[in-house]
Amino acid sequence: MLKQFSLVFFVLFACYVGVNSRELKDITKELEVNAPACEAWELYRNLGLINIIVPKLTNVQSTQVLKGDGGVGTVAKTTFVPDEAGNSSYTEEFIVIDDQKRVKAAKALEGDCLAFGCSVLIVEFDIKEKSQNSCIIKSIISYAVKKEFEAKDPKPTVAVEAITQASKEYLERNN
Repeated sequence: MLKQFSLVFFVLFACYVGVNSRELKDITKELEVNAPACEAWELYRNLGLINIIVPKLTNVQSTQVLKGDGGVGTVAKTTFVPDEAGNSSYTEEFIVIDDQKRVKAAKALEGDCLAFGCSVLIVEFDIKEKSQNSCIIKSIISYAVKKEFEAKDPKPTVAVEAITQASKEYLERNN
């Protein structure tokens, strides 16, 4: 059911932004966490990642909420230590927060691969219960490349793996 929800969501969203769903590429990762799914979801569903986890990443200078309270429509900006690719910030809007399915999705508004050839970038986190005291954090990065940049094949650099790893460490330490 969750896979169907995700597929339907991305197809509808892709149509909304004018991207053919076949043009979307996905990078999917899963990480097992020794903490209950409900605790992981509490960290992910609100501003927990922005307030607790993201600032712990070594390449982050600051995070700020530009609009909203952590619900759908919230806009958040992360400012990085500039890297060799010139990435200095990333702004996203929360577009899906589903407490029943434990799914959160954010659409990039600026930065990351949008600055060097992508037309769409969506980051989704799914929290799946594995047992009473463990869960799986699944991250899905979906993106589309503008036709004129296809030869360069730009890929998202969003620090999703670092975020999920830091989340795992935080949840397991506090569980």
